[in-house]
Order: sequence, then C-alpha cells, then structure tokens
Amino acid sequence: MSTEHSAGRACRDLVDAVDLIDHHCHGVIIENPPRAVFEDLMTESPWPSPRGTSGWDSQVGLAIRRRCAPVLDLSPDRSPEDYLARRAELGASEVNRRLLGFARLHTLLLDTGYRGDDILDVAGMAEVSGAPTHEIVRLEAVAEQVAVTLSSGADFPDAYRAALAAATVDAVGLKSIVAYRYGLDFEAARPSEDEVAARAAAWLDEIGRTGRVRLTDPVLLRFGIWCGVDRALPLQFHVGYGDADVDLVRCNPLLMTAWLKATRESGTSVMLLHCYPYHREAGYLAQVYPHVYCDVGLAINYTGARSAAVIAESLELTPFHKALFSTDTFGLPEFYYVGALLFRQGLAETLDDWIAGGHASISDAARVAELIGNANARRVYRLS
Repeated sequence: MSTEHSAGRACRDLVDAVDLIDHHCHGVIIENPPRAVFEDLMTESPWPSPRGTSGWDSQVGLAIRRRCAPVLDLSPDRSPEDYLARRAELGASEVNRRLLGFARLHTLLLDTGYRGDDILDVAGMAEVSGAPTHEIVRLEAVAEQVAVTLSSGADFPDAYRAALAAATVDAVGLKSIVAYRYGLDFEAARPSEDEVAARAAAWLDEIGRTGRVRLTDPVLLRFGIWCGVDRALPLQFHVGYGDADVDLVRCNPLLMTAWLKATRESGTSVMLLHCYPYHREAGYLAQVYPHVYCDVGLAINYTGARSAAVIAESLELTPFHKALFSTDTFGLPEFYYVGALLFRQGLAETLDDWIAGGHASISDAARVAELIGNANARRVYRLS
C-alpha cells in the first residue's frame, strides 16, 4: 500500500471515528409525508418545480437517493418513486430510527422556535436519535409569545426579559433570525427602554388590527438580540443561504461588523450558522474577532457532491478552534444522515489533501477533526 493511500485511509478512519455534535438542528416530522410535502421539505424554495421536473433534480435530491436509499434497503440507483414507496412501506418511525441511527450523532442542539407543532421536540428527538438533546431558544419566538399576552407596550421590555430568563433555564444557547425579519445590517447600539416601549406599543396595535403576530420591527429585533447578549449564552445567527424570505444581499455577516465590535468584550459567543455563500467572509470574522465562530451546516446538504469544496473553502481562514459542525435538519431525517456523511467525507478529503501537500500531519488532522466535530461545541456551549 502506498504511503499516500495509507494516509488517505488513516484520514478517513480518524474522521469517521470522531463524535459529532450537531450544534444547530431542528426536529423531524412524525408522519410519513406525501410526495408533495416531502419535496417541499427538500428545498428552500416555496414554489413548485416546472412541469416534468421535481426537487429531486438537484444536488440534495441526488444525495438523498444515493446516500439514504441503502439505509432503507434499496439500491442507490432507484427512482424517487421507489424511494418514497419504500419509505411509506417502512413507516416514519422506522425511517427516523434508521437514518438518525446511521448518522451517528453524539449530541443534538435543537432550535425549537420554528413550527414546533409539526416536528419532534427535545424529548422526542432524544428518544428517536438516542443522543443527548439540548434546547436552543429562538429570541423572536419568545417575543411573539410575550406580545400576545400584553395590552401595553410599556410592559414589553420587562416582560420580555422575564420570559427569556424563564425560557433559558435549561437551554444551552440562543438564536436570532434577524436575517429573515430585517437583515444583518441592523444598528449596533442597544436601543433605549423608551424607544423599545414605543415600538412595542405600535406592534401591539398592529397585532390587534391584523391578528398577525410576526416580529419585524428593527428596534425590537435589536432589543431581543441585546437581551440575548445579557443572558451570556452562545448566540446563533442565521447567515447567508435560506428560503425566499431572506434578502441574501443583506445576509452577509460583514454587515454585523459594528455590532461584533460592540459585543467583543460581552462574554457572549457569536455563532454564525450556514454562512454560504459568505463562508469566506465568516471565516475572516472568526479569525479576527475572539468571540465569533462559524459553520457551513445548511450548505453541506444542498451542495451535495460539491460539499467538500465548501468545507475546504470555509477552513481557509477560520481558525480550527472556531469551526463547528451542524446539519440544520428540519423535518426530514435524511438531512441528518446526509449532512453527517457528507461532512465526514468532505472533512476527510480536505485533511487528506493537506497531508498529501505536506501542509499537515496525521496528528494535525486528528486534532482538527476533533475540534470541529465536537470539542469546540463542548467548550462554547459548556456541554459536559
């Protein structure tokens, strides 16, 4: 066996053996979905594919068929129709059990703030995955829960702080979707109490007139973020690629630079999620600012066969002690399995390239894999 081949095999083995902590994910659906629902969950687009095509005609579609079919006792060249038929035959519980089991995830950090009634909660995910599962609390969801209980905007600041404190008693982190609701170009400064009360009063009036409870006010969004900083828990931000609700131009993490400077000494770790196509910009921020971390979670599934390139690009500037693993799975357990598998393969390929080029040793590769796979998450989220 050649030295180069031996190094490649050793790299794959060591990455395969590393525990993976999925530091940002969601629950999976309980029922077996019909084809239209399954295909909707496969894509970030809210619109159907053209006639004669489907969401399977994509990198993620290829990845599900090629990677997940064998776990369901199918050959990887079977059609989407065959795959969905086999899924229905096994039933959702068995599909969830198999795919989550084969993903071999050590710990899940679960964002519970989106469509919680449609998917498994923290306890449900711990049971089906067999992995310790901890909660990540979404700032905007807490604000919306508080708003429907109030009649006065003046009560909002104290009520929100109290509700956030109660919601985070057992949580290991927080998350903001300001990227969806406004953009990452929010003002850096903490808003005043009077300003928050006035904006809250306007929001409560809007809720009363429309019946719609959706936080989009930039002042209230910023207030929630600063309250999150005050909780001194790791604070996640959706960055970059997402569904049609985001304005991708305003999802560049460099737009947060002034706020990152303002929070540098706050004691709060800032976790930049997904980041694609701004993963290089996120890597720069993680290198420069001591409290910034990043991942390419969502991008791994959606770039499929090219995911190794994205992983390699994300590690051009990101310090190895600042990179984490996630899948951002929502709904389909396929994303847990594909995300973990592609991450392991892509990281092993990247590390093997470094070794082949004389840039790293096997022991260096083992250290990098351990940091990204779990050690960074253990440290930042204070996991035992």
